Amino acid sequence: MPHGNLVILTGAGISAESGVPTFRASDGLWEGHRIEEVATPEGFAANPALVQDFYNRRRRQLATVQPNAAHHALAELAARWEGDFLLVTQNVDDLHDRAHALMPPGPGFELLHMHGELLKAHCTATGGIIDCPGDLEPRHDSPFSSEGWLRPHIVWFGEMPLRMERIEAALAGCDLFVSIGTSGAVYPAAGFVQMASLSGARTLEVNLEPSMGARLFDEGRYGPATEQVPALVDELLAG
Repeated sequence: MPHGNLVILTGAGISAESGVPTFRASDGLWEGHRIEEVATPEGFAANPALVQDFYNRRRRQLATVQPNAAHHALAELAARWEGDFLLVTQNVDDLHDRAHALMPPGPGFELLHMHGELLKAHCTATGGIIDCPGDLEPRHDSPFSSEGWLRPHIVWFGEMPLRMERIEAALAGCDLFVSIGTSGAVYPAAGFVQMASLSGARTLEVNLEPSMGARLFDEGRYGPATEQVPALVDELLAG
């Protein structure tokens, strides 16, 4: 059986084939809104109704899509991989979670949402996290504190991605780092390949087309994630 320490990073490209919109258009707008309006703490403070409605709509849309072949292939890899396997996703959807629920992973596996999760909310006063499958009101009472509100459990611009110490430790000790469906433009995730390379790991990019950081990888494979990821998983499982 395959072993070794594996870190895989996934981005919007792996969920796009399931029908999850990337939201950020070429003009820098998200569904017609400036990023500052819907994806910053300042935007939430200025217009909580707008921000909550933006994520309420994203939450409803998420219920209409399903994991695709790439998500399922990674779930199979997690179930059969004998070494440590950290799957870090920049996506706030739950498609990885749903795929892994159908094929329980091995003991060395961990899934980490570094930019938060759309189906969770957290308290503005305490940071307490709660499941949130439905809509949030503009000023949604928090069960954790009378002084706080519930907001989407999303890492907004200007906020620190989650569990960075855990991610950096895994990158420092990995044998293989794979980046799937990412632009290579957003830090700190864009710097993961360099961290992995410093540890002596083999690095591989899987993307629809070469990313901005493609030259930093040892190898690149290009095409739809639903084709490239299952093929890669077959190779890894074959040893």
